[in-house]
Amino acid sequence: MIQTYYEKIQEYLNMDEEISYDEFRNYYQNVIDELDANASGYGEEQVWKALFITESIMSNAEDREKRTKKKQESKKFGKMQERSKVYSQHFTKRLKEAGYSEEDINEQFEKMLEGSSGEA
Repeated sequence: MIQTYYEKIQEYLNMDEEISYDEFRNYYQNVIDELDANASGYGEEQVWKALFITESIMSNAEDREKRTKKKQESKKFGKMQERSKVYSQHFTKRLKEAGYSEEDINEQFEKMLEGSSGEA
């Protein structure tokens, strides 16, 4: 199931326009539900994809929190950013425990980002 969310985040990253608050919130909630239910059983490839997804949500929510003029939405983006960060740290820790260095993680993340821009 994480593959579906990975493909969707790649699609979002390639879009010229920003998705609506409701679509962002729904995507975020679906991802969190998936992670809550299944993250502990993820294999290495799934951990990489989950890290990419949570990092992408985290940075996007942080950016939107700063830019939105609606106070209620701003608070919600802040909470999304915080929860995504917890999962991101968890997946980073798992990769480090598997023997990857910070540099390895950053390099792989860059490759995944390049893949989202169609340059892979």
